[in-house]
Amino acid sequence: MSNTKQNGSIIAIITMMFLYAMISFVTNLAAPIGVIWKSAFEGDNANTVGMLGNMMNFLAYLFMGIPAGKMLSKVGYKKTALIGIGIGFIGVLTQFCSGFFTDAKITGFVIYLLGAFISGFCVCMLNTVVNPMLNLLGGGGNRGNQLNLVGGTLNSLSGTLTPLFVGALIGEVTKNTSMVSVNPVLYIAMGVFALAFIILSFIPIQDPEMGKTGADTVYEHSPWTFRHFKLGVIAIFVYVGVEVGIPGTLIYYLSDVTGKGGGLDAKTATAIAGSVAATYWFLMLVGRFIGGFIADKISSKALMTCTTSIAMVLIALAMVLGKETTVSMPVFTGSSFEMQIVPVCALLLVLCGLCTSIMWASIFNLATEGLGKYTASASGIFMMMVVGGGIIPLFQNFVADQAGYLISYIVPFVCIAYMCFYAVAGSKNVNKDIPVE
Repeated sequence: MSNTKQNGSIIAIITMMFLYAMISFVTNLAAPIGVIWKSAFEGDNANTVGMLGNMMNFLAYLFMGIPAGKMLSKVGYKKTALIGIGIGFIGVLTQFCSGFFTDAKITGFVIYLLGAFISGFCVCMLNTVVNPMLNLLGGGGNRGNQLNLVGGTLNSLSGTLTPLFVGALIGEVTKNTSMVSVNPVLYIAMGVFALAFIILSFIPIQDPEMGKTGADTVYEHSPWTFRHFKLGVIAIFVYVGVEVGIPGTLIYYLSDVTGKGGGLDAKTATAIAGSVAATYWFLMLVGRFIGGFIADKISSKALMTCTTSIAMVLIALAMVLGKETTVSMPVFTGSSFEMQIVPVCALLLVLCGLCTSIMWASIFNLATEGLGKYTASASGIFMMMVVGGGIIPLFQNFVADQAGYLISYIVPFVCIAYMCFYAVAGSKNVNKDIPVE
């Protein structure tokens, strides 16, 4: 009986790991698929149009962040996960259906946006479930934290492979390229969702004792009473926008062969763009791995101050050097890894992945420090602020349409400057007199 329970837990852990990877997989589909719609519509606002799918994906967080937490408390971890997986399957299926409207691109685009929005609900729900579920399956403590670290690594690995894989599948993009070219990726996504749903349905998972939580208790204050939390909410909002906007816009820049882009060959530009963006996510993986070893020795404030300062320097250099200066870096061309000449700004921007890798955890720690019993409510608000990953990149690409790709990086530069301010001064808790026990 004990062995059966242990085997069930192992299967559940593996399933959660797959879901952890799927969160990043579904999220990172938006930017490379956006290249297809960007080319289909062309025009002066093509980049903004291409980023709308990403916007819809993240917009779902604004609507689902708090309801997902309430659903977790009401129906439990397993049912919430199953509902999230089911919604994810429907979201990917809807995106798949958009490929049938090749002759009515506006209709197809609207269906694709609907699918991206539905997928966003799924990702939000899974984000709410996976972390605490892995902690529960690991029995809490160091073991639970270890499982979450492994899951986070798989999440980053999936984020690395997705633009690489999708970029290679799409190949050369023209205005006639359709969603059909990414069908293999969507088949895989639907298959994993279906398999995860079936497996999880048969695994007994006991929820922790819920008892009376913050949702049932009326407190005198709220997280909004704390100045450092309010400023931290803004920091989380702009951070997710920076994390997504830097590689997302870079894909559009390098895949653009009209003369406004990075000057790459039309036949391999999309594959190279996906590979370069994948390098950004890979460096985030490396940064998180290293951060796990040093985070207990260096304060979140010091980490944030250092990484935001370096990121601003990298972005400023990328904007100044432009595409006139080139550098050789290893990229996947669609068939093999080769050294390719790319604008040096691309290399500088992907190096920002090392900096952004530690920012979410650092901001969360700084913003929730001293909140005590208000921390649970703060977490739900943070989940809503992930919507910044849709709004900031959309605005950045609007700037790119009006003023050029590299000029648009002033948007993440300003956002990172704010995060630097938050680390240095805004994160100080000036409301220590408020009782939080």
